[in-house]
Amino acid sequence: MAEVKKETVVKEAPKKEGAHKVRVETTRLLEKFEKEITPELMKKYNYKNVMQVPHLDKIVINIGVGDATQDSKKLDEAVSELALISGQKPIITKAKNSIATFKLREGQAIGCKVTLRGIRMYEFFDKLVSISLPRVRDFRGVSKNAFDGRGNYTLGIKEQLIFPEIDYDKVAKVRGMDIVVVTTANTDEEAYSLLEALGMPFTK
Repeated sequence: MAEVKKETVVKEAPKKEGAHKVRVETTRLLEKFEKEITPELMKKYNYKNVMQVPHLDKIVINIGVGDATQDSKKLDEAVSELALISGQKPIITKAKNSIATFKLREGQAIGCKVTLRGIRMYEFFDKLVSISLPRVRDFRGVSKNAFDGRGNYTLGIKEQLIFPEIDYDKVAKVRGMDIVVVTTANTDEEAYSLLEALGMPFTK
């Protein structure tokens, strides 16, 4: 099994007189974005200012746990697995409305999610595209048609087992999840160019 490319580099910000030393963390993928991808996108779309270049804003990972209404332990399992996958403590999502057909009450816990930003976001994206997705059985790439018209991309994962942190022998139930990659791009075309440059394996 391949190892996660989780190379975190610590930079020292330029020291000013009388100022404390500041430690700024970065990652392999973030450095690639700043040094290689940003100039490429500026040239491709004729951006006048580096601030116009689209970048990752946040990644939201959501797991729905419908069977938690009958067994709260199912939710605990999902929360534990999502924490391992994301490296961050998930929050519990609750039903906004009551649905008698599904024996669902308003305010009842039905899933969990995390919102990743900054360094943790780039580390997760790097792991997702370079290790986890290629582990999907018969993987041929992800769809180009999952953008929302506003530069954001939603990816459905069928099994949490593709993530290296998950121990197959300890999984009680195979669960899927939705991963929403939110970018600052104004169009889907620009978002596609950004994600492709970052390594998202789109189908040809």
